[in-house]
Amino acid sequence: MDPYHFPIPIETFLLTAPKISLAYPQIIWALNPFIQNTINRAIIQQANELLHTIQKQGYYKLSSTEVLLNYEIKNNQRGILSLTLSSFANTFSLAHPVDGLTSITTDTYSGNIYQLQDLFQPNSPYVEHISTEIKLQIKQRNLPLFKQFESIRPNQDFYIADKALIIFFQRYEIGPRPLGYPIFPISIYSLEDIIKKDGPLGIMLPN
Repeated sequence: MDPYHFPIPIETFLLTAPKISLAYPQIIWALNPFIQNTINRAIIQQANELLHTIQKQGYYKLSSTEVLLNYEIKNNQRGILSLTLSSFANTFSLAHPVDGLTSITTDTYSGNIYQLQDLFQPNSPYVEHISTEIKLQIKQRNLPLFKQFESIRPNQDFYIADKALIIFFQRYEIGPRPLGYPIFPISIYSLEDIIKKDGPLGIMLPN
């Protein structure tokens, strides 16, 4: 029995101070400390980037800005770990809170951190396939956009949730603030012809 196929143990690390609450995950993987450290460093790096964005935009003021960091585990099976990290900052001087969303998809065999293009066969038309599906969903859901949607970016944000690839956009990336972070679930089965069979999406398909 392959222990890598079981859900990997995860602990929540919590840092708190007045007006600050930072929660982020760290894996506990005694079978392979090197991979454990590789993945944990990547998670901390992503969390730091979210927090640095708040600072760079000039929204953080010590003792007056509320700052939250949270996470959600989207997939933790078959050796594929996919999660999101979200940030939130607010102070009385802001018309709207400032927030951010990022994701990490990795595997517990190698510790590789995957970009969207890494999930598909070389030179495959994954951008076109995904963009076509998103256009259909936009029409079905009657989403209000800034302009007509044309295409995803080759490195578009994503995460994996069981048998679905979830494409998401940043706030204001394709639509107004009330649209939030638009997400588009795409069945892995609809992409089966172009995914890497030994990649995260291929691994999630039934044997």
